[in-house]
Amino acid sequence: MKTSLGPLQYCWEKEKVNAFYEHVAQSNIPLIYLGETVCSRRRQLKFSDYFALAQMLKESGKQVVISTLALLEAPSEYIELQKHVDNGEFIIEANDIGAVQAAKERNLPFVCGPTVNNYNFATLKKLHQWGMQRFVMPVELSKEWLTSVIETEQPIPFEVEVFGHGYLPLAHSARCFTARQQGLQKDNCQIVCLSHSKGLLAQTMDAQPLLRLNGIQTQSASLIDLSNEVEQMKQMGVDYFRVSPNSLKSIEIAEHVLQQPCSDKTLSCNGYWHQTAGFNQVAAC
Repeated sequence: MKTSLGPLQYCWEKEKVNAFYEHVAQSNIPLIYLGETVCSRRRQLKFSDYFALAQMLKESGKQVVISTLALLEAPSEYIELQKHVDNGEFIIEANDIGAVQAAKERNLPFVCGPTVNNYNFATLKKLHQWGMQRFVMPVELSKEWLTSVIETEQPIPFEVEVFGHGYLPLAHSARCFTARQQGLQKDNCQIVCLSHSKGLLAQTMDAQPLLRLNGIQTQSASLIDLSNEVEQMKQMGVDYFRVSPNSLKSIEIAEHVLQQPCSDKTLSCNGYWHQTAGFNQVAAC
């Protein structure tokens, strides 16, 4: 099993993004996902900027995958998607079924991202027939579900990746709750996401962390941390353990997570994986 670094889900200034991926280039992480997956209004980096970063990472020895939007809402976004698919050098991570269709029409291989609903082996096999090389398990599914999929056919004809560390992407909406919280309309949001480098924390009436608002995306308030499950994942046959970045520390986690679990004690939400209540006091970073 190897590690991967998922696409950056937050809205950062271009200089910060470039600096982040310069650090990534110097790391030992073999697989990097790159691109805007949340909102097309985040225009700090254009596709040409991401493509340049992808080439830089490839030159540093990384395998690079171009990630696509998880929610396509307009024809202009589909036109932009076609640039990703037709880039001529890197495969894409399809985070919307429209991206799957675009890759299929061109007979191009792709990775199926965690926001595409893959809930049974028959669906996965069909996607593999269309060109899927690897799938990232939807975050709401469990270890038991994944075990049953892996054991259905040996060897399975595609690779398996698990979202193992980071803030979980739970939902995407046509509305932008981050803008609404500031009294702004989505069409004139003033890119307020830039003020929240890890999303905007929403709490209950009792001041308990509940959710994390990240533009049109809703995330978990707490991190998922499956670093204690690494050995079992290896035995199951998982190919990649994904770390979803939120800071420079994510790079360090991705470099070492296969050798040692995280050590900081904090509240972690591993409930989906274990099919239990969402919060547990476990080791998490």
